[in-house]
Amino acid sequence: MQRPAFDDIYMELAVNLAKRSHCIKRHVGAVLTKDTRIISIGYNGPPAGTHNCDVEYPEVGCPRDSKGGCSLAIHAEQNAILYAVKNKTAVEGATLYVTLSPCLSCARIIFSMGILKVIYLNSYAEHKGLSNDEGVDFLRKFGVACEKYSGTLTNVTHMI
Repeated sequence: MQRPAFDDIYMELAVNLAKRSHCIKRHVGAVLTKDTRIISIGYNGPPAGTHNCDVEYPEVGCPRDSKGGCSLAIHAEQNAILYAVKNKTAVEGATLYVTLSPCLSCARIIFSMGILKVIYLNSYAEHKGLSNDEGVDFLRKFGVACEKYSGTLTNVTHMI
């Protein structure tokens, strides 16, 4: 039996977590790890206790903010970090696996929290039609290792 690499396990979990998202535009999942252990998980969506966008606004999604983004959504990375901190789990020195490379706002939070490495599956810039991944550029500039996932996803469950 061949043992899967931790990168593959964590990215597969992030992909499967993304399926929990209620966003009608994009499903994103995140896994925060430290010393080969999962310390938190997250996916994008509105704050707990509000409403689910796919239920409240099934045709168009939640209202847009002044920059055209979702007015209610918390990004997957933010949810994973917030849940860890809420539960008094230190994230400094952690690695973040995420299905979409961090936006600039998330990159600032990732850096500020002392997360040392980000492994992402897909490019935020490609998703948004931008020329470069601003979040990845920011993180690299300030010493956070960022890499595009290059493993093989073999144990991802598919939506029915």
